[in-house]
Amino acid sequence: MKISGTITAMVTPFASDGAVDYGRLKAIVDEQVAAGVEGICAVGTSGESPTLSHEEHHEVIARTIEFAAGRVKIVAGTGANSTSEAVSLTKAAIAMGGADACLQVTPYYNKPNAEGLYRHFMTVADLGLPVILYNVPGRAGREIPLDVVVRLAAHPNIVAIKEAAGSVDRVSAIKAALPGFTVLSGDDSLALPMISVGAEGVISVASNVIPKEMGDMVRMALAGDFTGARAMHAKYYRLFHDLFIDVNPVMVKEALWLMGRIERSFRLPLCETTAANLERMRGTLAALGLI
Repeated sequence: MKISGTITAMVTPFASDGAVDYGRLKAIVDEQVAAGVEGICAVGTSGESPTLSHEEHHEVIARTIEFAAGRVKIVAGTGANSTSEAVSLTKAAIAMGGADACLQVTPYYNKPNAEGLYRHFMTVADLGLPVILYNVPGRAGREIPLDVVVRLAAHPNIVAIKEAAGSVDRVSAIKAALPGFTVLSGDDSLALPMISVGAEGVISVASNVIPKEMGDMVRMALAGDFTGARAMHAKYYRLFHDLFIDVNPVMVKEALWLMGRIERSFRLPLCETTAANLERMRGTLAALGLI
């Protein structure tokens, strides 16, 4: 299974009472499909996976598959820092049918050694659903070492890695070791430079807000039109930056609320951003003609 282009790390919209808002979820999926993204990642970090119950986790993925109706690739966020939990979530996604791959985050907090990481990801890969590794040391406190990535890439079900370590050099190192292995940027502001050294797309927060524009920029870069892609990057860089002035997904949900697309609703320990950050985001969206 090959995955490339723009995959939106979709938010999970909540109603004012804190329940998952499936009506808004359907609207978001339809907007993403209409805008031409290549895929949607459901219940990753941007989908507030830590605060969803297992039942909600399964339901959001199932509804996303239902609403997308085969029109884009679906990546199910089923990672965990417990291998048994990751297996349980992934088995549920497989049983639903319709997921094209799963996203498996580096086990966080317990920070396993290299062999533990290898065994964790291999156990999930053995279930049969294609796996996208998710390297995010800023959240997990642990990098997936390059030699472990090389070992894992030999498994036929481990098909890609999402690189959110903030390092273009890391992409070059992976491609040098594994020329045919798919690398996806995990940072919107680094999508263009990562593609320039061999990445094949992005799992994007910004495409919640600008799905068509993000998709266009990535497609330009993948086609070798770096002049056009650089112009898009320059235009939207302020948005890329401001989406992370508070912890993700706070600012992307604030942006979508300012655009009238979701309720301003979070689950603790996440909450609204500061008044200053909100005004900054309002100014950024206004400058781009998004509100």
